[in-house]
Amino acid sequence: MENQTSISFGDNVRIRTTDLTSELKLAGLVGHVYGQTTPCATNVEVIGEIKTDYAVNVYFDDLRESFWFAEDLLEFVDHGPGLEMTLEGVPKKWTRTTSGEWTVRETHSSIKPWWKFW
Repeated sequence: MENQTSISFGDNVRIRTTDLTSELKLAGLVGHVYGQTTPCATNVEVIGEIKTDYAVNVYFDDLRESFWFAEDLLEFVDHGPGLEMTLEGVPKKWTRTTSGEWTVRETHSSIKPWWKFW
């Protein structure tokens, strides 16, 4: 069964049950997509059979660990609505919506202007 939605950064996914994922005790776990890569260029260890040169990194809060998976082992759950992302030094916050879009909001910078000494 193919994924109905293209999986991308910030999405929540469930690991499909196969002999391999069951053996690794990962079957059925839900995690967050942290990234994608082309394994031939990065030489990451991938769980599952690579059918195209593409793998997805999934982080599991309970395990405090991430793994690279072949995409066909992943089942889309949702876009991680409410997920917030910030970058150090950038006075903005990105928040994920239910549709998978990112909304951007200005935040107050923690850096004081040069003319404030207190």
